[in-house]
Amino acid sequence: MRIRRAIARDAKRLTRLVRSSRAYEGPYAAMVAGYRVGPDYIETHEVYAAVGADDRLLGFYALLLAPPELDLMFVADDAQGLGIGRLLIAHMTGRARAAGLDRVRVVSHPPAEGFYRSVGALRVGTARANPPAVLWDRPELEIPIP
Repeated sequence: MRIRRAIARDAKRLTRLVRSSRAYEGPYAAMVAGYRVGPDYIETHEVYAAVGADDRLLGFYALLLAPPELDLMFVADDAQGLGIGRLLIAHMTGRARAAGLDRVRVVSHPPAEGFYRSVGALRVGTARANPPAVLWDRPELEIPIP
């Protein structure tokens, strides 16, 4: 597995990964149903993909620099539990450090809060629901960048 900068032609694969995530089934499905990771988004932000030897997409993240935020992070359902999420976070913290950041905000999908806390994120608040786009409150965390 390697982590590489995403390119515009990855947009459809990244979008497919977001929309097919089992983490967004049931009551969370509406949030990603029409979600799209566009080529312009990939070219504007720091988007990195974890790919296997066969160039299979295993996961990705998007780091926004101003203000600093982990905007997206997904790991393919069948690749979860292999440490890919931790590798993506380690890569992201390296990129944040190189950009001179001292912390990165994460507004977490509620079921993912435990993962973020396990990689050093600290709970700093709650992002309130914003219907119709988001119907539930979400944990707001910060990842300190050493």
